[in-house]
Amino acid sequence: MRPRPSVPWLPGVAVAAVAAAAAWGVHWLVPAVPLLTAAVVLGIVVGQVPAARPALNGVLGPGLSLSAKRLMRIGVVLLGLKLSLGDIAGLGWVTIATTVGIVLLSFAGTFWIGRLFRLPGHQPLLLATGFSICGASAIGAMSGVVKPKDEEAATPVALVTLCGTLAIFVLPLLWHPLGLSAVQFGHWVGAGVHDVGQVVATAQLAGPAALAVAVVVKLTRVLMLAPVVAVAAVVERRRHVAGDPTVKRPPIVPLFVAGFIAAVLVRSFVPLPPVVLDAADTLQTVVLAMALFGLGTAVRLRSLLGTGWRALATGLLSWALIAALALGAVWIS
Repeated sequence: MRPRPSVPWLPGVAVAAVAAAAAWGVHWLVPAVPLLTAAVVLGIVVGQVPAARPALNGVLGPGLSLSAKRLMRIGVVLLGLKLSLGDIAGLGWVTIATTVGIVLLSFAGTFWIGRLFRLPGHQPLLLATGFSICGASAIGAMSGVVKPKDEEAATPVALVTLCGTLAIFVLPLLWHPLGLSAVQFGHWVGAGVHDVGQVVATAQLAGPAALAVAVVVKLTRVLMLAPVVAVAAVVERRRHVAGDPTVKRPPIVPLFVAGFIAAVLVRSFVPLPPVVLDAADTLQTVVLAMALFGLGTAVRLRSLLGTGWRALATGLLSWALIAALALGAVWIS
């Protein structure tokens, strides 16, 4: 009988770290592939290998679970250091208002579509969060509040990765036919693509001005993560009270959400040296890559393809909805 490791989470975390390094290698060789997208895809691929499943469910399980949950929350907190309230204010009130409107409408629309297709458990909520705000990172943040089953979180992560990757190739093909300028294209990408890395990979094709606008608009959407997750936490808390008052209730504002808000305020009002920001950005990328690899290993494509057509339809419809709303916001602005 193989002895159990003295630190049960260490093997899984070590494998997640190796996978993050491998994802960085893929991104270095093919810059068009965002590092975090590569990490999710790598996790999904590993999760389909029958020979790997005993280890994934056994000795690697605790570490992969820790990576997918706790490291994800750390990454979300560090994501706040990318946000400056001053940069967001520089967009102007029309762009800010339309961006907030896109998040709210796409969230409500995706949630409604998910319920219409009768997706199980928390999948409608997780899909709505991931597609409307910031991809797999948002799904991880919401998972920290509603505590879904692993497969409930894995399917939305796979779908948001699929649709975000498609956007890297599809949106540039529509740039000129839609008559958009480079800056308008950047605005469209920032308002309509899910993950920050996917936004960068798509918008950079139109030049630095488009990329700058895309990133600021995208990070404005990321700022909506805190209130959306906080509201979900309040609803979940009330549900626990109504169900069984003796069950431990989730906090009104999860600790990592408070940390995210604090990081945004620090970035906005404290003059941090560039070296600190660079180090935080690198750490955030590493921990999110490890977390997304862990989430990816829980995806079972056979199950997704066999019974997940409703989730796939929800994801594709949500993708089209967000792209249309974002394009409308560009024309309004």
